[in-house]
Amino acid sequence: MTGVKTLDGKVTRIDADAIEALSASLRGNVFSDGDSEFDEARTIWNAMVDRKPALVVRALGASDVRQAVNFARENGLLLAVRSGGHQIAGHAVAEGALLLDLSQMRSVRVDPNARTARVEPGASLGDVDTETQSHGLAVPMGINSTTGIAGLTLGGGFGWITRKHGMTIDNLLSADIVTADGALVRASADENPDLFWAIRGGGGNFGVVTSFEFQLHDVGPEVLAGLIVHPLADAPELLGAFAKIAETAPDDLTTWVVMRKAPPLPFLPEAWHGEPVLVFAVCYIGEEKDGGEALRQLRSLGTPVADVIGPTPFAGWQTAFDPLLTPGMRNYWKSHDFDGLPDDAVSVLLNAVESLPDPNCEVFIAHVGGAMARVANDATAYPQRASHFIMNVHTRWQDPAGDDACIGWARKLFDDTARYATGSVYVNFMPDDEIERVDGAYGANMRRLARVKGRYDPLNLFRLNHNIQPEITPQAAE
Repeated sequence: MTGVKTLDGKVTRIDADAIEALSASLRGNVFSDGDSEFDEARTIWNAMVDRKPALVVRALGASDVRQAVNFARENGLLLAVRSGGHQIAGHAVAEGALLLDLSQMRSVRVDPNARTARVEPGASLGDVDTETQSHGLAVPMGINSTTGIAGLTLGGGFGWITRKHGMTIDNLLSADIVTADGALVRASADENPDLFWAIRGGGGNFGVVTSFEFQLHDVGPEVLAGLIVHPLADAPELLGAFAKIAETAPDDLTTWVVMRKAPPLPFLPEAWHGEPVLVFAVCYIGEEKDGGEALRQLRSLGTPVADVIGPTPFAGWQTAFDPLLTPGMRNYWKSHDFDGLPDDAVSVLLNAVESLPDPNCEVFIAHVGGAMARVANDATAYPQRASHFIMNVHTRWQDPAGDDACIGWARKLFDDTARYATGSVYVNFMPDDEIERVDGAYGANMRRLARVKGRYDPLNLFRLNHNIQPEITPQAAE
């Protein structure tokens, strides 16, 4: 007998015959503590999350997903769903739950003529880039190649080519989804459009996606990209100028800011290793070799320690931050959206960066807009479409003894900058202690999301996420 947590917070006993019958119905397997695959399935990117599920179902296809969802629903089991396992909140694993592991479903199939890609949920961004870039094509995604495509997409997804080609969800054409009743349905603009609307930013609240279909764009294989590194002491002037350049830059140019202690990068003078710096990370995908006037203005700011912008393979640039985001470290994030970067907010940010609790910690500011901002706020579940700045306080450390200092530092910076923020937040940057911010993440779209949730998951089977409580309407109850 195996004890598994239930949806009502209790524990139910599942006998060996039931587990054996479940296993026999799968192409994949069922694992429990003691199996070599068990620890592999439960170990995720954020080392702060160390939880043991009661059982693991490792799925190899949509049929396996349906079997696992039916098993969880029929037995009233608490169900966690793991795709890439990269989400900061760690919702992919829950203590004592049934874990549905999609990590082996990694197929990426590109149709270069239609410029589309069909991608399974266990694929990483690196998997997708490898296949699409072999045809000189790309879909807008994030900036860390080990991130999972499923979580990134369901939360919204933005990256180096979002200003030109929109968010990841703006390039989602359809998805195959196993809903809470075990049905496999297709969601697109023409089929189940309410579900299609909801999964574009609403997270894993509505079912388990077994396949994504994306629109691709001509990008690369070479782009103009790289880093400009400045002393942090010059940050007040640099950030003010950056905000103006970013707001007027062409859609082909994306510039983000990282403030941290300089890692020992080979192009940095040794004297700067470990010193506080401000880094402009730049990607230009236009045709002009020099990146145009906006990039010229950016490169002319201040007196940089290093400027290493140049032609580079797009797939390689997509992995540029991987060494700073390796698995196995402890991570805690806090995030705000800002309309602008006023001087007072910049002062608060810089004071915090001067007192980083660990050399691996950083403050990241992304500017988003362009094509993304030309989509209506209610066109998808993700609501924050205006051109804006996204701050991610990325706190990262190795030793558990640093938990209090690092988490406390992140929370204080978050609180000190709250007065300058819009109140909205990118859901993929929310840690697991921000239940009260879910409404802010979805804004005016929250009521509609609750109704869609009530239609497709009235019992809230898919609750291990930034959860949207189902609203049961008469139509949903029919």
